[in-house]
Amino acid sequence: MGNVQPTIHPYADFDAAKDAKDLRKACKGLGTDEDKIIEILANRTAKQRHQIKEEYKRSYGDDLVEVLKGELKGDFEKVVLALMDLPAVYDAKELRKAMKGAGTDEDVLVEILCTRTNKQIQKMRFVYNELFDRDLESDLKSETSGAVEKLLIALVQGNRDETTDVNMSLANSDAKELHEAGKGHWGTDELAFNSVLATRNMMQLRATFKAYKTNYGEDIEDVVKSETSGMLQDAYLAIVHCAMDAQEYFAKKLYKSMKGTGTDDDTLIRCIVSRSQIDLGTIKETFQQKYEKTLASFVAGDCSGDYKKILLAVIH
Repeated sequence: MGNVQPTIHPYADFDAAKDAKDLRKACKGLGTDEDKIIEILANRTAKQRHQIKEEYKRSYGDDLVEVLKGELKGDFEKVVLALMDLPAVYDAKELRKAMKGAGTDEDVLVEILCTRTNKQIQKMRFVYNELFDRDLESDLKSETSGAVEKLLIALVQGNRDETTDVNMSLANSDAKELHEAGKGHWGTDELAFNSVLATRNMMQLRATFKAYKTNYGEDIEDVVKSETSGMLQDAYLAIVHCAMDAQEYFAKKLYKSMKGTGTDDDTLIRCIVSRSQIDLGTIKETFQQKYEKTLASFVAGDCSGDYKKILLAVIH
């Protein structure tokens, strides 16, 4: 909330033709100049990268994304391709990937739909339809069920109030409704939770959670944990955590993606790329306060080669 910092800003001396030429050189001939690719792509905004892509096509007749695909591989390639997409395109592709084939990665659906603005959701719905000739809402209905489906459908409507107005009597009445829907009534009245969590503005939700604590002596987080389970719990907690502190929500996701053995590279890449122009600078600070180590040091310890280099360049 408030004053959040990205890590990627518009490049001041931007020259799409020069960047296209430098990328052409980096990909042509023997070997690939990965450092040059990183230097350019990690220091341009999505819009600027899009302009480079258009310039490349104009000047050389080739699709830059296809050229990069031919030159790169592994997780490094994944990051580069993620950076080459405009945010709504990237979100739409991640949602499709989460629902395609056997099984649904509901975690990804929750993360994206619970943390984007109405405008981002509208754009992503439009792009989803353009790219895949499918309707996002219909796909969500066929891939999820029950209360989770209802919540995700409510979120994809993009009807959240986005003002910062706080109405204390509404906070108290919402808290009462959540309390009555919660204790002992779960399974029958998730609708009350859905309507509050999917439509109120984030400041209003904070006020509601505070009112809940004051009036009923319990943290909303503990109530959700004791009364729900599985994906519904994850979805409710994602919204609760985002309302309280969105940057902490992403710091936790990044930490979880790297702690222990193995790395959840898809989550790591998605969080770093999708937040780089929004609040990754603030997420970095939150990460350091929470885990007493920098995000960069975690990435450096978990990743290697050009994959490590490009993530560190985006994190700055």
